[in-house]
Amino acid sequence: MHVTLVHVRVKPGCEAEFIAACRANHLASIHEPGNRRFDILQDASDPCRFILYEAYASEAAARAHKATEHYLAWREAVEPLMAEPRQGVRYLGLYPE
Repeated sequence: MHVTLVHVRVKPGCEAEFIAACRANHLASIHEPGNRRFDILQDASDPCRFILYEAYASEAAARAHKATEHYLAWREAVEPLMAEPRQGVRYLGLYPE
């Protein structure tokens, strides 16, 4: 399984707008072929920090996600909300298989 943890820090006061944009992306992403999980996490001690947990059956399915309309709309919507560039860290998902 192909997993990416996307680390995001948004500008203070932009949390609600970021969460709304992520909800729309999440709702569409979970219906993509090859999607296994698409979780949005907010740091309990710093509400400006988020992690997007994206799991796909393959690297090809993860790449296809980045060509979807909902991903492109999300990227455009959240870019001005970010305090710094987002960072994606790739992992190999071992379990569940």
